[in-house]
Amino acid sequence: MERNDLTVRPITGREELDLFCRLPYVLNAELADDLALGRRRPEWMWVALRGDRLLARAAWWGRPGGGPPVALDILDIDDGTTPHDHTDIGVRLLRTAMAATLPGGSLPPEYSRFVPSDWRENTVSRRAVEARMAVLERTGARFFVERLRLEWRPHSPTPMLDTGLVFRPPVDAEELVSLMAVALDGTLDAHSRDDLTRMSAREAAVKHYEDELARYTSPRDWWRIATLPHGAPVGFVLPAHNGYNAIIAYIAVLPAHRGNGYVDGLLAEGTRILAEQNVRRIRASTDLANVPMAQAFRRAGYVNFERQINMTWS
Repeated sequence: MERNDLTVRPITGREELDLFCRLPYVLNAELADDLALGRRRPEWMWVALRGDRLLARAAWWGRPGGGPPVALDILDIDDGTTPHDHTDIGVRLLRTAMAATLPGGSLPPEYSRFVPSDWRENTVSRRAVEARMAVLERTGARFFVERLRLEWRPHSPTPMLDTGLVFRPPVDAEELVSLMAVALDGTLDAHSRDDLTRMSAREAAVKHYEDELARYTSPRDWWRIATLPHGAPVGFVLPAHNGYNAIIAYIAVLPAHRGNGYVDGLLAEGTRILAEQNVRRIRASTDLANVPMAQAFRRAGYVNFERQINMTWS
């Protein structure tokens, strides 16, 4: 696929990973394993070349076992290109790759990018983030949400357990999904709020459970529902492992019990369960605008080590 002197194509396979990784990004270290495990496919990993020089690249991530890509999580353009060429090359690459890779007539999957936590204050980082966003906007994407990426390590302060709560695993998936639906009332999470514009709380909870939570292979008896001593549930926390890191996959306090500090007890319990597995780190994410949840993570010893930009097509 050539236009002028630019060649845009997918990589031929694992043997071209060195070529694909000439542009730096934190996910480069995961690409070999992702290909081996079926989270990536060569036909989802595209490059724009001028001769043997890599000018830009794009790649999607998906779930093993088939199906279309789930997220566009790599988009890079060589900083050595001129500002005009920078955008044009990125747009040409992305449009060509999307047309060949994505099912016809479907909305492209969400774009996700990890960026430095101070990207707005750092001139170089800000220029790079805004340049990628400009490419995406030219293909019809729009900014969706910015998220905090948080991390707890074994040397971090240990969160204090809440002795006023009783913790137990969910009885079954139905109990958890029902509590998830209740917790969506008043949610500050942008993805959940977007789901609620198109479906009921129950449907949104089922979708979240089936598309994400049920797919984790870590033990479900790590999951905890918090109750008061007489048995009334106040919230839940779902520690898990996503194949890359130990994570707090979901944490919520039910609407009737918000404002009582129960989120700290939930987070302490989830952190304790994962810490007992001797993990190197525990990661979590929350929307930048979800200030109460971000504050709870910080009280529990989690630090913000980077941010995440999400954009969508509509």
